[in-house]
Amino acid sequence: MRARGWGRIINVASVHGLAASKEKSAYVAAKHGVVGLTKTIALETARTAITCNAICPGWVLTPLVQRQIDLRVAAGESPQQARDALLAEKQPSQEFVTPQQLGELALFLCGDAAAQVRGAAWNMDGGWLAQ
Repeated sequence: MRARGWGRIINVASVHGLAASKEKSAYVAAKHGVVGLTKTIALETARTAITCNAICPGWVLTPLVQRQIDLRVAAGESPQQARDALLAEKQPSQEFVTPQQLGELALFLCGDAAAQVRGAAWNMDGGWLAQ
């Protein structure tokens, strides 16, 4: 990127890179590290056309999240009840963030409109951090 004089670095962290949750210390520490790395790289490339930002999604229906739903189902909830309960705990929109939505934010961060967006941690979390 430095040789070409242009680039976009987009790290995918998590809402847990900006806030903590009980019983997730290793995950939260790792995601805070990604956000810190993002900010450091943004400073190191600030006088170039290289930008570095992070996307911090809330609940996305990934295998990691599905396991949490499966644990609730094993405890007696229906699959729909388990999904609804998981979302209700943190994500006020009551909807999962979709890969499509994440991709569209990444596309924005790659464009000219985001040329001065540097070191930002963009939460896409259905209102999680607004609480």
